[in-house]
Amino acid sequence: MYLENDYDVVMNHKKIRRLMRKFYLITLVRRARPYKDIAKATKEHRTFPNLLERKFDQKEPGKVLLTDITYLYYSNGQKAYLSCVKDGSTKEIVAYHVSTSLKMEIVYRTLDELKRNMGNKIHQKAIIHSDQGVHYTNPKFQNKVKKLKLTQSMSRRGNCWDNAPMESFFGHLKDEVDYKSCKTFDELKQVINNYIEDYNTKRYQWDLNKMTPVQYRNHLLAA
Repeated sequence: MYLENDYDVVMNHKKIRRLMRKFYLITLVRRARPYKDIAKATKEHRTFPNLLERKFDQKEPGKVLLTDITYLYYSNGQKAYLSCVKDGSTKEIVAYHVSTSLKMEIVYRTLDELKRNMGNKIHQKAIIHSDQGVHYTNPKFQNKVKKLKLTQSMSRRGNCWDNAPMESFFGHLKDEVDYKSCKTFDELKQVINNYIEDYNTKRYQWDLNKMTPVQYRNHLLAA
């Protein structure tokens, strides 16, 4: 896709594989990572049924929003956290926040950015889907979701496949970004900012008709 879109070179993927074997070019294969709960919820926390049933791509931008949090180790074992919202149809990262803390503020800030980025364009039937982590079962988070007129949906307990596209994005990011070499938190944030910008605007994907997420979003809206 890069050869075709960026360099006007049309080449069958089988030929590319043969050339890679010939010149010993090996692509990185991501390893599966075990799913871990962030924390246990209190009695006042409430879960929601799985409304998606893994139907992530509904061909409507903004209808399915997937969210999750992952950890990022950098500079001698320091830990940061990345909270994201991903569009299930376009694969675009529509909101995110990087933090040194796993406190509730990380998801509140993510929702704030989602509101800024989408404004009045939030889909009338938008669903925000997450795991059953303590952040998403929190009553205050759920109230903020209601104010945005989003419907909550949750994965089955301990089932990472119910939010697979979000897990996939985190996996690609961790494999492709040299975030561990970052010396400061500001440097880490800049690295993440650059990656997500490139992912949204420059990363061609087979499942998006060989378009980038932003291109595919515009394509669906124009259809």
